[in-house]
Amino acid sequence: MRLKKLKLCAILFLGYIPEVMKAQEAIPATGGSASGNGGSASYTVGQVVFTTNSGTIGSVAQGVQQPFEISVVTVIEEAKDISLNFMVYPNPTTDFLIIKIKGEVKTQFFASLFDINGKLLEDIKVEGNETIIEMGKLLPETYFLKITNDNKLLKTFKIVKN
Repeated sequence: MRLKKLKLCAILFLGYIPEVMKAQEAIPATGGSASGNGGSASYTVGQVVFTTNSGTIGSVAQGVQQPFEISVVTVIEEAKDISLNFMVYPNPTTDFLIIKIKGEVKTQFFASLFDINGKLLEDIKVEGNETIIEMGKLLPETYFLKITNDNKLLKTFKIVKN
């Protein structure tokens, strides 16, 4: 009798374990591993659960899909006499970038394209309300586009090139 109770308890317990203890239940799209002087990490893309681990030199968000960051980096309030709206699209881009100015363009604007290290790659004269910048020849990385007027910085855009 005691043996039957023990077997019954073992079966119930083993039947209960899969309901309580679950492993990862994600079907990731891709993944890999990365390593460097500071250590190594494995990663997957497509996880649905996330945690964040922080340390003294940074943090890691595990399992969350990080969005592209599209933002205006600076807006200078000195140029109050200019009532224009600058837009840069598509961002992220692959082949070209369009600078669009909404409003009446009465003065000359210039756009300067910088790489992530601050190296000037190209100076562009902004023509009319739309100017196209060729991005196809550039490597996939993050760039900064600065819009100026009379050597005054008006806006800086963060551009992601895929």
